[in-house]
Amino acid sequence: MQTNLAQWARDGDLGKEAEEILRRCVHCGFCLATCPTYQVLGDELDSPRGRIYLIKQVLEGVEPTTATQQHLDRCLTCRNCETTCPSGVEYGALIDIGRKLVDQRVERPFAQEIKRSVLRHTLNSPLFAPAYKLGRMVRGILPQTLKNKIPQARPAGVLPDGTRHARQVLMLAGCVQPAMMPSINAATIRVLDALGIGTQIAAQAGCCGAINFHLDAQEAALTQMRTNIDAWLPLLDSGTVEAVVMNASGCGGMVKDYAHHLRFDPDYAPRALRLVDKVRDIAELVAPHAAQLKPMVAKLPERVTFHPPCTLQHWQNLRGLTEQLLTDLGFDLQPFADSHLCCGSAGTYSVTQPELSLALRDRKLDALQAASPDCIVSSNIGCITHLQSGTPTPVRHWVEVLDEAIGRARA
Repeated sequence: MQTNLAQWARDGDLGKEAEEILRRCVHCGFCLATCPTYQVLGDELDSPRGRIYLIKQVLEGVEPTTATQQHLDRCLTCRNCETTCPSGVEYGALIDIGRKLVDQRVERPFAQEIKRSVLRHTLNSPLFAPAYKLGRMVRGILPQTLKNKIPQARPAGVLPDGTRHARQVLMLAGCVQPAMMPSINAATIRVLDALGIGTQIAAQAGCCGAINFHLDAQEAALTQMRTNIDAWLPLLDSGTVEAVVMNASGCGGMVKDYAHHLRFDPDYAPRALRLVDKVRDIAELVAPHAAQLKPMVAKLPERVTFHPPCTLQHWQNLRGLTEQLLTDLGFDLQPFADSHLCCGSAGTYSVTQPELSLALRDRKLDALQAASPDCIVSSNIGCITHLQSGTPTPVRHWVEVLDEAIGRARA
């Protein structure tokens, strides 16, 4: 793609980076076939190619409008287009740049500003957990839209003493997941314990930064990233722990991008690189031990479909890893159509873009339920709660199902 960037863009680091990405795009249109929002809306400006053109216009000096902002907001940042693109266009990096530039130039409507601020401050607050617990207590009288955001709790159960193991890993705790579904972390701890791996939590670590980053507060997100690096890296460098394990693929995708997000920080860029090298999705940690784990597993649900989150297959490029692991462990995994498409959860997207989000959820559930599963499993808390809001079929993290099967075998 030919570009003629405005002087202010040519002189800035973001402009130079964006131009390099833009020049890779050859207008082939392959991305249209795999873009979820384009599939629903049919508007090319709501496709990667269209958004790339809008960002190019801004960098060339065209003043963005609220319509420009809306088209960029509608992007799920699923990065399916990156998987599809034959030219290696780093669309995820480009949409981040585009959103930042547009948000600096276009004032959001007051209602949007309030909604985004409330989301950021609520989900990042230490009061979120007790507030969520209260919401669960009064769930029966809440409107359906709020009920959908508060799934039924599952008991966490008894946790083993992992300090006895020589192998240790870190887990992320400053997240919405422990409040929304504590059974996922508990199941992860027990499964790793069965493999002789103990888990620790670094006291100073917090949210991975994804919530702030995608709600127009990139500087606040960078501060959270630096805080986590300061909390985790000394333990990794000293050999106290061998890895940071992620059982929410959304958090895993963000943490694996720390080096990119901190690339202009001379102090933290090299440290982020060292950290990223030690970040593992839970499936990456368990997969090498599938043969050891298989004899410990009792009967699993008869038919299971695995929904691969976009942050797992397109952000982290771990396509097929979890599916192969589940098959090796004895899951009767059922294939389904369009597994590459986003379910519409995408972090806070289900709140900021509810109509699109629900349309994508229902489309995904139609494909999943065509396989007649007894249980739907996934590996991201956002996808799990979003899908569960539209189906009576149980939707769970695969590590929870595996943990229960191990528990039954032991009993």
